[in-house]
Amino acid sequence: MKTSLRLSTLLSIALFAASAVLAADGDARGAKKTAKPSAIPANYPLTTCVVSDEKLGDMGEAFKYVHKEAGKPDRVILLCCDGCVDDFKKEPAKYLKILDDAAAGKAKAKAKAGAAHKH
Repeated sequence: MKTSLRLSTLLSIALFAASAVLAADGDARGAKKTAKPSAIPANYPLTTCVVSDEKLGDMGEAFKYVHKEAGKPDRVILLCCDGCVDDFKKEPAKYLKILDDAAAGKAKAKAKAGAAHKH
């Protein structure tokens, strides 16, 4: 009788633990589906990570890295994750050029759109 009671108790604990794990896994998957991509400021020139080319916000909130360079103002760089910081630091001029070119293209497109819309 004691063995049967112990076995029943162990089975109940195992089932409870398994259902808790499955529920947590389901919650995690549900959270991924409903997670909203991070808001990218309207004045930021890219919607993708300048290093990996991954869409910003696909891996959670975009990582904000502040690039500091002597004699120049600090720049906030949005990356898909903190793992891209080291790659950015290896070739900052390369990535800053990509950002600057994208900003110039965005400004040019905006000016062109404004010029086409005359009253």
